[in-house]
Amino acid sequence: MTITIFVLSLLGAMAIGIPIAFSLLLCGVALMWHLDMFDAQILAQNLLEGSNSFPLLAVPFFMLAGEVMNAGGLSRRIVNFAMACVGHIKGGLGYVTIMAAVIMAALSGSAVADAAALSALLLPMMVAAGHDRARSSGLIASASIIAPVIPPSIGFVIFGVAGNVSISKLFMAGIVPGILLGASLWVTWWWLARREVVQVPPRKSMGEIGVAMREATWALVMPLIVVFGLKFGVFTPTEAAVVAAVYALFISTFIYRELGLKDLYPLFVSAAKTSAIVMFLVAAAMVSAWLITVANLPAQLIELLQPLLDSPRLLMLTIMVITLVVGTALDMTPTILLLTPVLMPVVKAAGIDPVYFGVLFIINNAIGLITPPVGTVLNAVAGVGKISMDEVTRGVMPFMLAQFTILFAMVAFPALVMVPARWFY
Repeated sequence: MTITIFVLSLLGAMAIGIPIAFSLLLCGVALMWHLDMFDAQILAQNLLEGSNSFPLLAVPFFMLAGEVMNAGGLSRRIVNFAMACVGHIKGGLGYVTIMAAVIMAALSGSAVADAAALSALLLPMMVAAGHDRARSSGLIASASIIAPVIPPSIGFVIFGVAGNVSISKLFMAGIVPGILLGASLWVTWWWLARREVVQVPPRKSMGEIGVAMREATWALVMPLIVVFGLKFGVFTPTEAAVVAAVYALFISTFIYRELGLKDLYPLFVSAAKTSAIVMFLVAAAMVSAWLITVANLPAQLIELLQPLLDSPRLLMLTIMVITLVVGTALDMTPTILLLTPVLMPVVKAAGIDPVYFGVLFIINNAIGLITPPVGTVLNAVAGVGKISMDEVTRGVMPFMLAQFTILFAMVAFPALVMVPARWFY
C-alpha cells in the first residue's frame, strides 16, 4: 500500500503539470499523511537539511566552470585542436565532434552545456560540408551525454551524496566507460557516414597541428589537474570543482583574455540559476528519501525482488530497464534523487558493488537525456541548432542504440567497468 501511495502521488502530481520538485514535496506530504505523522516542521527541517551537504558544493562550481569554458574560448580551442587532428578524414567533422565531446566532458561535467557549445560550433560546419542535418544533430546530442560519465561529473556528485558512495571512486570508475561510449559513437558514425558525399577539409600541416595544440594546451591541462589531483589525494571532489572553476576563470580572463570583468556577472548569474534549480530538486528529493526510509520502502522492494537477489546480472538488467523507462519521463537529476534511496539497499542486499552500480546507473540516466519525450539534451540541440525535435530524435536513434549496447555489455561483463576502475583507484 505504501509503495502504491508513493508512486501514485508522485505520478499524479506530475501528470497535472506540477513541477518535479514540488511533486516530490507533495509525494512526501502524502506519505506523511499515510503514516499518520504529518508535521510541517519536520517537512521544513528535512527540506533545509536536504541541501546542507558539503559535497553538494561541487555542483555550483562545476556549473560555473562549464559556463566559463564555453564563454571563455576553451571549448572553441578544443574543437580547433580536434579539427586539426582528424578533420581531414572522410566524415572527419563527426570524429571531431566525438573527440571534442570527450575532451570537453573532462572539463564541465554538464551534458547540456556541452550540447549547446558543440551545436553552435560544429552543426553549421557539418551541414555546410554536406552531412545530413538530422544525423549530425543526433551525433552531437549523443556525444554530449558523455559529460556526466567522464569526471568531473555533476551526476556522480549527486548520486554519491544520495547513495553515500565515494565520489572520488565514482569519478575514477567513469573514465573508461566514458571512453567506450565515445568509441561506440566513432564506430556508428563511420558506418553511417561512409557513403555520404561530403566536402572534406584539407589536411593540416604538422605546423598547423602544433599551433592548434599549443593554443588548446591550457584547456587540455584542466582535466589532467582534476584527475591527478583526485588520484593522489591532493583535493576532494568538492575542492576539485573549485579548482576547475578558478582555473577556467584564470585562463579565460588572463591567458586567453576573452572574458572581461563585465562579462563575468551574467556568467555567475546563469550558473547560480542553474545551481538553484538543481539544489532545490535535491532538497525536495531528500524529504521523499527520508520518508522512504521511515516507511521502510526499500525492505518492501527487496521482498518484491527477492527472486532476483541470487542473480546479480539479472537484477542489474531489471534495474537498468526500470531506470530506462523512468528516464524517458524524468530528467537526470530527479531520476537519480528519486531512485537512488530506493535501489541502493536492493543493490547492497544482492552484493553488487555500489561503485559499479553507480557508473551504470549514471550512464543509463545520461542516455535518458536523449530519449524522447523529455530529452533535455535533445531540446538543447534543437534550440541552438534551430532544428525540429523530430529531426533530432530521428538522427539520434542509431547512436543511442550503440550506447545502450555498451551499457548492457557492462551489465553482462562487470569487469569492463571494475577492472579499469582499479587502475585509477
